[in-house]
Amino acid sequence: MRCRQGIGLVRRVAAWLADGRWYQEKDQQVFGESIGRGASRIISAMVRGLAHGRINPNLLTVIGVAINVGCGLLFGFGHFFWAGIILIVANLFDMLDGQVARLSGRVTRFGGFLDSSLDRLSDMVVLVGLIIFYARDTEFHSTLNVFLVCAAMMGSVLVSYTSARAESLIPKCDVGFLRRPERVVLLIIGALTTHPGSQNLFLNRMPAVLWILAVGSYWTFAHRMYHTWREVNKADAANARAASENPLPASNAGAERRTEPELVR
Repeated sequence: MRCRQGIGLVRRVAAWLADGRWYQEKDQQVFGESIGRGASRIISAMVRGLAHGRINPNLLTVIGVAINVGCGLLFGFGHFFWAGIILIVANLFDMLDGQVARLSGRVTRFGGFLDSSLDRLSDMVVLVGLIIFYARDTEFHSTLNVFLVCAAMMGSVLVSYTSARAESLIPKCDVGFLRRPERVVLLIIGALTTHPGSQNLFLNRMPAVLWILAVGSYWTFAHRMYHTWREVNKADAANARAASENPLPASNAGAERRTEPELVR
């Protein structure tokens, strides 16, 4: 039961990071609802202020990446708590850029491309910071944790690429638990609850978070592969059925047969 509630909380926070809205479950307490609504009001006020100030949304995207670079440096030097705080600020900018663009009427195709591309860079620099921390020749050195971070990094790339490639074949492919907002929330939780060198599990949760990121990313990758395979097969079957119900006229078929040898030559 606690695990299910924890997953639900991660998803709600991830959804809030993604678009600034707090999604409620029927059994959620009034206290949590008040926090979500209060945070949403603050974000909405910030979005309105930035939109009225004619701030370029692409500038917010670039600022978010720069802050993520600082987060990676903090991770590399072992300042996990402050890295978690900076990660929250960085993803606040990542959340604001799209909303500011929509409110100010400055949504562009390049803006979406820039945001998506720099999101990958942001993910990488944060994880590279963790790799540096665990790979350094210090008392915190851990080959296993380096492997887990590398696995999580590759998994995150696969999840993003699979979605982008699949959506050239099917309308939508956003299935799976561990999408980017969920990964960010887990990293924030790990950073804020980790004191390097502590033997207490509750004060050193980053290794557990890395396990979840590594395994969950590949699970999401496999889920998206299966979802795409199923949807493509469904579409192919529907097309084949439509073709059998509406065959080409004999004249057209004959024309195709006559032109085929020329195409082969």
